[in-house]
Amino acid sequence: MSAAAAATDVAEIAPKRGKKKLIIMIAAVVALLGVMGGGAAVYVVKKKAAAEAAAAEDEDGEGAAAGKKADAKDSHKKDEKHVPPVFVPLDPFVVNLADREADRFAQVGITLEVADAHVGDEIKAYLPAIRNNILLLLAHKTSAELMEPEGKEDLAKEVRRESLRPMGIELPDEDDSPKKKKKKKAKAEDEDAKELPIKSVQFSSFIIQ
Repeated sequence: MSAAAAATDVAEIAPKRGKKKLIIMIAAVVALLGVMGGGAAVYVVKKKAAAEAAAAEDEDGEGAAAGKKADAKDSHKKDEKHVPPVFVPLDPFVVNLADREADRFAQVGITLEVADAHVGDEIKAYLPAIRNNILLLLAHKTSAELMEPEGKEDLAKEVRRESLRPMGIELPDEDDSPKKKKKKKAKAEDEDAKELPIKSVQFSSFIIQ
């Protein structure tokens, strides 16, 4: 083979080898980009899944916290409903009534329902004044008034009012206003009873002779 022919063969082979190398490099770059893209996609998917899981945990945590709060409120309400009442019994009252046609007297046992045990202890300091007010109240009643159910109901309201007075709490006096006003007044008093130290008056005995 002549030198010129050999040079021609080398010249033809060199471009072919260069093209092969270029193709291999391009293929390697494409493969690398594919791997990188796949890795990035996997990373994005994993990150999104982690974010969704964290959000779900937060929602579960908030739901659990809300559930605990609701349970605490329900428990508190149940405790309030099951709080036993506190009563303060007073020594029986024996008093001459205001009857004019005959000498009549009443023996009345009274028990005060109070807000709590602390109020029950506090009332003991006011007992002399409370008993005095109740005795004066009973002395102005007649046997006819006290024998009627309505008379006893009115007396219970008045005893409560007179028992609160020594403690510095004034309730409005009963008047002769129409029945509608009396109903509104009674309703207001029932609402106020929840906030006042003496909630109601109970009769343990009621004898008129």
